[in-house]
Amino acid sequence: MNLLGVLEGILFVVGDEGITLNSICDILDIEIDEAKNLLLELRKSYENDNRGIRISYLGDAFKLTTKKEHKEYYKKLIENPENHALSQAALETLAIIAYNQPITRVEIDELRGVNNVQMIRKLVAKGLIKESGKSTMPGRPNLYVTTSEFLDYFGLSSISDLPTIITEPEEIDEEKDLFTSIYKESDNNEETS
Repeated sequence: MNLLGVLEGILFVVGDEGITLNSICDILDIEIDEAKNLLLELRKSYENDNRGIRISYLGDAFKLTTKKEHKEYYKKLIENPENHALSQAALETLAIIAYNQPITRVEIDELRGVNNVQMIRKLVAKGLIKESGKSTMPGRPNLYVTTSEFLDYFGLSSISDLPTIITEPEEIDEEKDLFTSIYKESDNNEETS
């Protein structure tokens, strides 16, 4: 198995959280020196001018980041008016944050059932959500809340103006419904001819 490719995939999956050298060793079942060599080799391959990402060591963790020299293009991407329309996934994520704020990315992931790292980045870049501190959960993940831009975007004066959530009506128990039918059996057991 190509451990270099596996390491690249791991760095992609962990996203903003990053991963420590010890965690890389545990996951790949390798020694620290081998992990360091793999990271250096992968880092060198990203140094090429035709690559748009690099490996950074930030906050005691390794993570994939974009290259600073491409910053002006990323800024255009974010500021482009065509990119202001919100996808269904963005709306779902915003609703979860708005109704449950402050909330961590892990909690959002659990509620949506998918990884939301990229979606959260986009919503932060659009100014619709922001970090509001750290959770007391293990690892102290970031907490996210909506912003005043979120309120403006949806024409709300405050979060209390959000529509109330309607819960699903109880499912009808079909078996019970058969026995409580409005139609009654006739007490007349006579046969008709």
